[in-house]
This record gives sequence, C-alpha cells and structure tokens, in this order.
Amino acid sequence: MPDHLSRIVAARVNEPGAIAAAATRRVKATALLGEHGRAMIVAADHPARGANRVGADPSAMADRSRLLDRLCIALDRPGVTGVLATADILEDLLLLGVLDGKSVFGSMNRAGLAGSVFEIDDRFTGYDAATIAAMGFDGGKMLTRIALQDPITPSVLENTARAVDELNDRQLIAMVEPFISVWENGRIRNDLSTDAVVKSVTITSGLGRRTAYTWLKLPVVDDMERVLASSTLPALLLGGEVKDADAAFASWGKALKQPTAQGLVVGRSLLYPSNGDVAGAVDRAVSLL
Repeated sequence: MPDHLSRIVAARVNEPGAIAAAATRRVKATALLGEHGRAMIVAADHPARGANRVGADPSAMADRSRLLDRLCIALDRPGVTGVLATADILEDLLLLGVLDGKSVFGSMNRAGLAGSVFEIDDRFTGYDAATIAAMGFDGGKMLTRIALQDPITPSVLENTARAVDELNDRQLIAMVEPFISVWENGRIRNDLSTDAVVKSVTITSGLGRRTAYTWLKLPVVDDMERVLASSTLPALLLGGEVKDADAAFASWGKALKQPTAQGLVVGRSLLYPSNGDVAGAVDRAVSLL
C-alpha cells in the first residue's frame, strides 16, 4: 500500500482533476443487489466523525494506508456489492481504480463528532445530493439520531428530510440510519431496545415528501421481526463493532430472512476482525446472503 499511497498523493498534488476523470471512467454497478439477491456494502465513514477506535486501539482507523489496504481487500472479495464512505476515502478508492462495478454511497452528515457536546447536532458537512449525482454514485447516507429531550432534534430531522427529498428527486438512494438517542453523563448513547428501534423506524420512514428511493440502515437488535415489520422501506442491516463474531453472524443471518431486509452494511467488524483476516471475515458475511 505505500506505493498506492504515493500514487494518491502525487495525483492530489499534481493532477487533482484525476479524481473527476476517474469518476467519469468508473464502470457503474448494474444493480444494487448482487447475484445472491442481497447488498453487501462495506462502510468506512467512521474517521470523519472522529470515531477511529476499533477494540482496544483508539486510532486503528486513523491510519489511512492500513484502512485503504483493508478496503481494497474487502472490495475484491466475491459478493461484495459496494462501499459507503466520505469524499476523501471514496476519492482515494477512485484513484486506485477499485470501484468498478460497485455501488457507491456518499456519507452526508459528519458534524456530530464522537464524544463532543454537540454530537447530536449532526449537520451536513460531507456529500450533498448534487455532488453524489455528479460523481455518478448511487446514493447518500445520513445518520439521524433522535434525542427526544434535546431541542436540536427538530433541526436534525429537518436536515435529514431535506436530504431525503434531494436524493429522491434525483432517483438516488437515501440511506437513513436512525436511532433514538439519550444523553447520559455528558455523552450520547443510542437506545438499542426493540421498542426504541421500532420508534426510530416509524419516525424516519415518514421523513421527506417522497420515499420511493428511501432505504433504512438499521442495527440488529432483539426481535428484529418486529423492527422490520414496522415499515415497508427496504432495510440494510448494520454491523457496528462486534465483540462476539459468532453471535453477530447468527443474528445477522436470522434478520436477513425477513422480507424487508435487503443486505448488510458492515464496517469495522469486517475491516478489523479480531483475527486480522479481512478476506475471511468478508467471505463469512457474504455467505449469510
């Protein structure tokens, strides 16, 4: 990867137009779902929110060379259909030429920095719908944390609704990742109880003036049958940071049997598995599909 890193930096310094040219040359995905009938999307938008920790390593995702190396391995595995990331990472991957035939999703709101006093105020500081369309990508993702006791929440919902509208108007996927969140000891915690996740789904399913292109990105919790029955919007299951791989894979497999579940969006648990085998972790996830 050091050679690849040198190529990326050289292009950014000497030929910044190479990024747009690479986007124009890119062979787009013919479908969002793979031959297995499901999406398998690798997520790597964590660093832009200051969330670099993986396990005991507080800065694992902050090493760009390692992250790109792992992303290239993951994207090369059979059955992987796409990637989700911020502009800096997607542009690196474009310059490396590894996005052909993949669906690509731009991360849109990253201002709610992990651990900050303004974490719930997750403003749109990443991609916008116009740029996602201009780059030939497939959609945009927005984290939508709903803190019922925090007065900033209406603005969070309004900004998400506006992004949903702008993506739907362009017939691009609006991937909404909702949580009911609470402040505890100065930090935001996502409520992963079944009732809370169901409530987050029903709230965000109604955002925007159109929902034809709106998909949900949901955590896997207890009683996913009830969660996935609370909306007809297509849902992708998020992985999060996995401590027990066997339990996580079992829960993903069970949830994927529900009709609205259309695949997985997984990041750290595939890119930084405890045994270091990125290809093996990705292949195991694909096998669930």
